[in-house]
Amino acid sequence: MGSLSIWHWLIIAALFVVFFGAKRMPDAARSLGRSLRIFKSEVSEMHNDGKPASPATAPPAPELPSGRETGASTTETRSESKTL
Repeated sequence: MGSLSIWHWLIIAALFVVFFGAKRMPDAARSLGRSLRIFKSEVSEMHNDGKPASPATAPPAPELPSGRETGASTTETRSESKTL
């Protein structure tokens, strides 16, 4: 007696369609999916909150193009172009 049969579920689904309309059902499902995704990410973040980040998950440092130099030479070219 405690379980719902397929007919009970169909009646419940029909009532949802009647109350909310067919147009609002996809929006409600999309909103529910977003909420569950946010909840899941927050829970996983809460579990990882006390643990230190492993080096494998750290993003790699960006590489400079091979033709450019770093440091004062790029600063000098910028200042020279401003005076011209």
